[in-house]
Amino acid sequence: MQSKLNVIVGAIAIAASGAAMAQDAVVKIGHVGPTSGAIAHLGKDNELGAKMAIDELNAKGVTIGGKKVKFELLAEDDAGDPKQGTAAAQKLVDSKVNGVVGHLNSGTTIPASKIYSDAGIPQISPSATNPKYTRNGYKTAFRVVADDVHLGGTLGKYAVTQLKGKSIAVIDDRTAYGQGVADEFEKGVKAAGGKVVGREFTNDKATDFTAILTSLKGKKPDVVFFGGMDAVAGPMLRQMKQLGIEAKFMGGDGICTAELPKLSAGTIGDSQVVCAEAGGVEGESKKSLDAFKTKFKDKYKVDVQIYAPYVYDAVNVMVDAMVKAKSADPKVYLPVLAKTSDYKGVTGTIAFDAKGDIKNGALTLYTYKGGNREQIAVVR
Repeated sequence: MQSKLNVIVGAIAIAASGAAMAQDAVVKIGHVGPTSGAIAHLGKDNELGAKMAIDELNAKGVTIGGKKVKFELLAEDDAGDPKQGTAAAQKLVDSKVNGVVGHLNSGTTIPASKIYSDAGIPQISPSATNPKYTRNGYKTAFRVVADDVHLGGTLGKYAVTQLKGKSIAVIDDRTAYGQGVADEFEKGVKAAGGKVVGREFTNDKATDFTAILTSLKGKKPDVVFFGGMDAVAGPMLRQMKQLGIEAKFMGGDGICTAELPKLSAGTIGDSQVVCAEAGGVEGESKKSLDAFKTKFKDKYKVDVQIYAPYVYDAVNVMVDAMVKAKSADPKVYLPVLAKTSDYKGVTGTIAFDAKGDIKNGALTLYTYKGGNREQIAVVR
């Protein structure tokens, strides 16, 4: 009887040990983006980028510290709302994720970054461009795209020197992203010798812009810049056309999406819109990005909106640091992640500076012709 009992106890111990080993081999990576609400198409685009990376890593079979691991994606929806974003961040921390890729918006990324910092969990944003994100001194905060100082300033200079804007109007949606990029755009215009004839604001859920557009129409702008997302920019473009405002329309990465022509109900004139994606590659490097976009469409039957490739790279950069550190423990691989200096991703070479910003971040300028987005140039 005692012998049988020993066998049973031993079997239970072995089973428990096996379960523990299996648990130890699971590496949890969190992703947060707005997968509901007006910009859900952008959040889902990002989430699919994360899923593709996780699927490929698991298919490849990655070993960390001599142990084969399985990656698990914990995806959360922040709806682009700061309060929901911090709740999602806390949920991931409570789930003991090994790292987080996200959030999409600066307005959700910045408050969430403190929660990840307090927990010592590395966070890589694939798309938050407000400079404040990496200027809070959090050692856990990184991003793989250029910030608004570069993006907004470059667009401001472009409006004056290339579009020959003489009277430039600026509108923002009062979010951390929208207001931030609009402020930097305005600085760029003035630094280039341009003139801002009006500054208006709306919000990120607005649909009627008649009042502010009518006010700006009287100032005869030849360029209108909007700091915000495509869900607001689309209706704004429609109403500009209705009011007979024929100005060039500019914006940052928030409007620079494949969805913008649809959201504007086809009212965009050829070359009317100029926008910038906070990243970009050219020459031989562009082949890997194009290959990614083809693979993405084959897998998910939808086109890349904008930042899925950056999410994909962010997941892989994080895992690369774990492999090099021989540990998925955040406190062990974090210093290795911070020293990333030459990671070859589909979006180009990734290296972080002392703040966690990408070094030599590129911008890709685009316009729209025939309802399709066309690249103008890559600038650094």
